[in-house]
Amino acid sequence: MTTKKTSLYGMLLALAMILSYIEAIIPINIGVPGVKLGLPNIVTVIGLYSLGPVPTLIISFLRIILISILFGNTMTLAYSFAGFVLSFLCMVVLMKIGGFHMTVVSVTGGVMHNVGQLIAAVLLLHSDVLFYYLPVLMVAGVVAGTVIGFVSGLVTRRIQLYLRGVG
Repeated sequence: MTTKKTSLYGMLLALAMILSYIEAIIPINIGVPGVKLGLPNIVTVIGLYSLGPVPTLIISFLRIILISILFGNTMTLAYSFAGFVLSFLCMVVLMKIGGFHMTVVSVTGGVMHNVGQLIAAVLLLHSDVLFYYLPVLMVAGVVAGTVIGFVSGLVTRRIQLYLRGVG
């Protein structure tokens, strides 16, 4: 791995962690507990489109572990990991199929992240009642995924020239 790649991956990891921290200290209270915009997913979407799945997987996995250690607990880790795995797999599949706009891939990631976290909650808390929360989480995933996809698209277009030099 080149020094330039290592530096880029480190910067993206740091950016994702900063966005996680910002999201944690600025609560978005829309009357629905647990709903977040998912700012760190900007780095995930940009990474998928600019670097590919493997570097993005590593950066995102490290972010989840570090944020859980620094600001969370084992439950934070479990929910984050469950949401990430389902979301990441679905986004990679859509990208491999091709023909989907970045925002569609991001929306799918947002919805699947919420579904993954809900499945984790049902399994950890042994309560099927939580599935009644699914429609709210799906709407939140669509809204968040749309915003994240739009922002990621803007940023990706602006940094493509730089990122091509990393390969």
